[in-house]
Amino acid sequence: MRTFIDVLDLLKRYDIYIHVGKRLWDIELAALEIDNMYKAGLLDIKEYGQIKLVLTHEHELEERRNGNN
Repeated sequence: MRTFIDVLDLLKRYDIYIHVGKRLWDIELAALEIDNMYKAGLLDIKEYGQIKLVLTHEHELEERRNGNN
């Protein structure tokens, strides 16, 4: 997992499609879905950690773009 698109592609494999309307909200919802997948045992700790790093990075970038520091 390197990009937000990679995360969305993973979610799509489980029939989870995310499009709320704002990229920041999409990232936050994806993070919630990933947490649920991890709790359900669908992700191992290494994959979960990598995905969370990607989502945290994307969230920070999006906040900077929107001036929400």
